[in-house]
Amino acid sequence: MDKSAAIFVAGHGGMVGSALVRKLVAEDYDNLLLKNSCELDLRDQASVKEFFAEARPEYVFLAAARVGGIIANSTRKGEFIYDNLMIQANVIHSAYQSGVKRLLFLGSSCIYPRLCPQPIKEEYLLTGALEPTNDAYAIAKIAGIAQCRSYNEQYGTRFLCAMPNNLYGPNDNFDLTNSHVLPALIRKFHEAKESGAATVTVWGSGSPLREFMHVDDLADASLFLMNQPEQIFSGLLTYTPAPALINIGSGQELSIADLAGMVKRTVGFEGELVFDRSKPDGTPRKLVDTSRMLGLGWQHRIDLEEGVGDAYRWFLASEGPRGNKTYLPET
Repeated sequence: MDKSAAIFVAGHGGMVGSALVRKLVAEDYDNLLLKNSCELDLRDQASVKEFFAEARPEYVFLAAARVGGIIANSTRKGEFIYDNLMIQANVIHSAYQSGVKRLLFLGSSCIYPRLCPQPIKEEYLLTGALEPTNDAYAIAKIAGIAQCRSYNEQYGTRFLCAMPNNLYGPNDNFDLTNSHVLPALIRKFHEAKESGAATVTVWGSGSPLREFMHVDDLADASLFLMNQPEQIFSGLLTYTPAPALINIGSGQELSIADLAGMVKRTVGFEGELVFDRSKPDGTPRKLVDTSRMLGLGWQHRIDLEEGVGDAYRWFLASEGPRGNKTYLPET
């Protein structure tokens, strides 16, 4: 991408979008198109079409999404499937209509079957049943992948889909009802430490295995992909049996119990852990196969324990923190 190219970062106010902006600014890209949800509702087709027609972005990072943890995913399925379907459909279609050169659609590893062989290869998509607690979100993201593939095949667009694993870092959502496991644990342990509580309760058995990646690593990987030479970028779009789809991960996998122990040490909580086995565990294991990314020459840089410390420092420094506010990651 030329440094002066018009680049639209959809969802720049969320954790992923803000990391992309930080990375682009650090690399001297100086023509960023940024609109929050008050200025541009990505669920509104007419507004999105008008924005693309006027702004004429050359490149698009599609990081806008309705996201949340296991509670939000399982209790607000209508919102999750509607908002994500509308955001994706409008942005991808308008990108095609306005002649965007390249688009990177960011999804999630929850698109893969619940009981997938590990590590998860891109070609395992649609080979089994999804995790019931987040199937609405997953189906929306799968639809976005199918839309990108279909437009590439019919219209010759250059739309690539990248699927990261569990993300964390600055600007995360620390709401105990709507957040993912790592930020929720940070807030739980912090509040327990502040109140002098004797225990912290963690949902589930603690046995599920998860892979975690700092959001700044994802931003680095995203820019790396968008700057691939045409021959390589085109090859990513036509790779079979999983065209236009590539996993991004860190390989930093550990159990929820071990993660809780790491957060406990980072925060400095001295009480005991209690696991509430009446609550759902979710998918038993999610480790993505990143062979294709590694083959291109990219790998993550931020160690998990270092990254958790970074996330906790951001939590302490942030106003609020965000956990006690209504927080919409797509804004």
